[in-house]
Amino acid sequence: MRILVTGAAGFVGAALTERLLARGDEVLGIDNHNDYYDPALKEARLARFATHAGYTHRRADLADAASVQQAFQDFQPQRVVNLAAQAGVRYSLKNPQVYAQSNLVGFVNVLEACRYGKVEHLVYASSSSVYGANRKLPFAVEDAVDHPVSLYAASKKANELMAHTYSHLYNLPTTGLRFFTVYGPWGRPDMSPILFADRIVRGEPIDVFNYGNHSRDFTYIDDIVEGVIRTLDHVAQPDPAYDPLQPNPGTSSAPYRLYNIGNDQPVQLMRFIELMEQNLGRSVEKRLLPMQPGDVPDTWADVSALRRDVGYAPNTSIEEGVKRFVAWYRDYHHLT
Repeated sequence: MRILVTGAAGFVGAALTERLLARGDEVLGIDNHNDYYDPALKEARLARFATHAGYTHRRADLADAASVQQAFQDFQPQRVVNLAAQAGVRYSLKNPQVYAQSNLVGFVNVLEACRYGKVEHLVYASSSSVYGANRKLPFAVEDAVDHPVSLYAASKKANELMAHTYSHLYNLPTTGLRFFTVYGPWGRPDMSPILFADRIVRGEPIDVFNYGNHSRDFTYIDDIVEGVIRTLDHVAQPDPAYDPLQPNPGTSSAPYRLYNIGNDQPVQLMRFIELMEQNLGRSVEKRLLPMQPGDVPDTWADVSALRRDVGYAPNTSIEEGVKRFVAWYRDYHHLT
């Protein structure tokens, strides 16, 4: 298939593109190469597949409607995976306008291009952050998500609402994927695994928020990519059992679906740090601090809908995942 991937130089985008090329798909990758974190890491990710015969790369910003339209017209994708977004909960407290441009304006440009390009299926990244102030665990796609606690989360919830509108009005099949704490090789340096690894290696103390009482449903990158591919190949359909008198937020009478992709195995943050220390062979001082604005105490994915519809659920253990991540980290930074 011809598949357009936005955010192709990003953490999930690059891993997904590599898998799609390996199975024989033709891929157009779009990325704006912004400097939210070191662009050299993005270039290094791209170098893994940039010369592949089935790959074409385009530097463009999704907020530029003309560039998005041109990319779709030139490539004529059959299916689209939208992974480009301004990421990060804490950054949204300082730079809210960036989130509006990337996650709202950019996403409506993608939706419009999919509509006019008669795309067979749009799969897009949402986030576990949409569960916000919810405290019922595990988080299920059937739960209401009306109380976000960060603008990032609100923008992801908005994406789900926008997608439903296009599914309803234009019969565009859309599937939103709520990712849960993705980690692994080639990860983002603003996320805890690399932040922790850097500090452990340098012998510097690490900040542990919520006094270490956080738990996160850490999900290994390969499991996330497998979930994206399974859902991409499973085109969203209207739910024949949908009842407008008792609406299910995860489905619709339109061709629209939402799924959690998480490991369904929450891990205490202190346990994660302990595994990092073991694999790096060093201990680290931990500065216990209060919870930060925009954070949630715990995340835990109910993946029963994903398992039911596409027959898949992530299964990489945290022990194995951290081991693979640290092996990559040592290699990438030329550590002995």
